[in-house]
Amino acid sequence: MSFSGRLLVATPALTEPTFDRTVILLLEHDDEDGALGIVLNRPTDIDADEPVPGWGHMTAAPAVVFVGGPVHTTAAIALGRLKPDVDPTGDEIERAGVVVVDLGSDPDEVAARMDEIRLYAGYAGWGPGQLEDEIDDEAWFVVDAKVGDALTTNPGELWRSVMGRQPGRLSWLGHYPDDVTSN
Repeated sequence: MSFSGRLLVATPALTEPTFDRTVILLLEHDDEDGALGIVLNRPTDIDADEPVPGWGHMTAAPAVVFVGGPVHTTAAIALGRLKPDVDPTGDEIERAGVVVVDLGSDPDEVAARMDEIRLYAGYAGWGPGQLEDEIDDEAWFVVDAKVGDALTTNPGELWRSVMGRQPGRLSWLGHYPDDVTSN
């Protein structure tokens, strides 16, 4: 079963700093190649126009570069929301309301098709079977994504928001304290 287009949400048990309280949009997932995703809720202080000039004018708020994950952290990846009257091209696969943007394209041509984009440094990746093992070890919840998740204007609250909208007791974790010893 492929989890492409779904969210990985770090469980409270996953306290490793790289992934603590992260929400990851899985762009690709299959048995042969493993999985590739983008961390959606790790903004930096770097202005979006710094590393990739020409793209800042169409960057979603907050207009900064986000840490997309620990793999290839010098690589820039962009996700964009297509304008309502624009369909994905043959090369674009829409996941949770966004597509991967070709940063080698002319930014003005992309702006004609996109409402806004978000820039990420790096990505999260797993080899074949690795993500499934981590899910079995209760490091991740796999949940449905909503269209607004990828380009949320409040990334600091995304983990709590996604957890809070889950059914039943899972929603309770949206109130889980950052540090249970201070409870």
